[in-house]
Amino acid sequence: MKTIEITIAADGNSRVETKGFTGTSCRDASRFLEASLGATKTEKLTDGFYATNSQIQQETESPN
Repeated sequence: MKTIEITIAADGNSRVETKGFTGTSCRDASRFLEASLGATKTEKLTDGFYATNSQIQQETESPN
């Protein structure tokens, strides 16, 4: 399932975290939030960013 989690700290700093996306689709999905919240200070890319849809499908289908 694709989700976008937004956390706003008491000091006003915010964090946008995407889950379930592959490749750059996470950036496309969260772009409007990042633009609304202001300048990005840091960015941490997960393994999902570098994965392709076929890699994710293979991992899902393979038995553990």
